[in-house]
Amino acid sequence: MSKTKVALLGAGFIADIHIESYHRFVPDAEVVAVYTRKADRAKAFARKHGIARSFSNLEKAITDSGCDVVDICLPNFLHHRAVLAAVKAGKHIIIEKPLAMTLDEANEMIAVCKANKRKLMYAEELCFAPKYERVRKLVNEGAVGKIFQMRQCEKHSGPHSDWFYDINQSGGGALMDMGCHGLAWFRWMLGGRPKALNVYAHMQTGLIHKGRTRAEENSVCTVEFEGGAIGIAENSWAKHGGMDDRVEVYGTDGVIYADLFVGNSALTYSRKGYGYAMEKAGSTKGWTFTIFEEAFNQGYPQELKHFIECVREDKTPLVTGEDGRAVLELMCAAYQSARTGQKVPLPFRPKMAKPVDLWIG
Repeated sequence: MSKTKVALLGAGFIADIHIESYHRFVPDAEVVAVYTRKADRAKAFARKHGIARSFSNLEKAITDSGCDVVDICLPNFLHHRAVLAAVKAGKHIIIEKPLAMTLDEANEMIAVCKANKRKLMYAEELCFAPKYERVRKLVNEGAVGKIFQMRQCEKHSGPHSDWFYDINQSGGGALMDMGCHGLAWFRWMLGGRPKALNVYAHMQTGLIHKGRTRAEENSVCTVEFEGGAIGIAENSWAKHGGMDDRVEVYGTDGVIYADLFVGNSALTYSRKGYGYAMEKAGSTKGWTFTIFEEAFNQGYPQELKHFIECVREDKTPLVTGEDGRAVLELMCAAYQSARTGQKVPLPFRPKMAKPVDLWIG
């Protein structure tokens, strides 16, 4: 069987991780095209990674590249448009978080994929990260008894690209950017699609990016699930010293702690500093955690390999568009809670508005 052809939409940080993952770990896939809004950047990305074609027109990248799969690594506000264009062209889709800017967009994206029998995978890498998958399997084996609390933290000093700080392009700040991971992981740990009952959240802005964004730089979000378990997602764009990503699982018979980065790094001291230490590390002078196999440890190759298998073997992805929509609904409820100071019961059906608008109005 010939390789599955992929059009990569986006040429930023996450696109770099995806292309590395395809080249090193997904032999059944071939990235045949890349799209980004600036033609010179698209060409440079294509040259760097040996991609045959580059595009600065979104629709042409999908229709003229000869691809089977569209891999969406674009700014959030382009997700809806890209999915509709891909389905119209008969392509299968894997999409980076968050699924969409609004629940109405998410509903349409899911519906059009179903109507046209196109696969839509929500690319939540924490459901594939080897260390976190080991945690889930331990829980399923009964190692800690019944879960009553989970905590996931993802924190750093701010995103790579300017568009994240513009709420019209991103739809939100630290919660929208990173809280989606924790919320998806809670659901994964509780069997995939547990019923969420209430959401409560607190958010802060004007910390270290004052004047640059109206979005939240720090957030704490608590979700109450049916059956008694709670999940606490802590996220920040105001934490110095590089990426922090860790989980805690508390059960009636035990507890598990797992750190995605520190346990997969070499503890390093350098007086002068050096090249790259880890994602979002502002300096490499002094003590640093030097990461290795960054993409593999975070689960990116595993999720992409899984989706290519789903397309080639006509399987349903483990993480679907519906899962992405459920996470988006939780985030919308969290923004509403941060505004009112009250728990928000689920299901939550806001009007057409970006999630962050539910907080700042």
